[in-house]
Amino acid sequence: MRPGLKPGKAALFVQQRTYRRRRLADAARMLPILGFILFMLPLLWMGSGQATTASVIVYLFIAWAALTGIAGVISRHLGPEEDQPEDRDRGEEHG
Repeated sequence: MRPGLKPGKAALFVQQRTYRRRRLADAARMLPILGFILFMLPLLWMGSGQATTASVIVYLFIAWAALTGIAGVISRHLGPEEDQPEDRDRGEEHG
C-alpha cells in the first residue's frame, strides 16, 4: 500500500498529456492576475519617486509584450489536438 492512500482506494493516474493540458489551462487562468500585478507595479514606483515616466512606459510595453507572448505559447499548446483517433472516428459511420 502506498503511503497516504486509504485502504481499498486505488491511486488515480492521469495521462501525461491530460495532466499537461490541465496545468496549461490553469496557467491561462492565472495570466490575467499576473498581468494585473505587473501593470500595478509602476503605481508603487511613481509614489516613491524612483521612476520616470519614460521608464514606466518602457516597462509597461515590455510587460505587455511578455504577457502576449506567454498567452500565445499557452494558446498554441491548448489548441485542438489533431492526433487523437477518437476525435477522427466520431463523425464517421462504418458500415
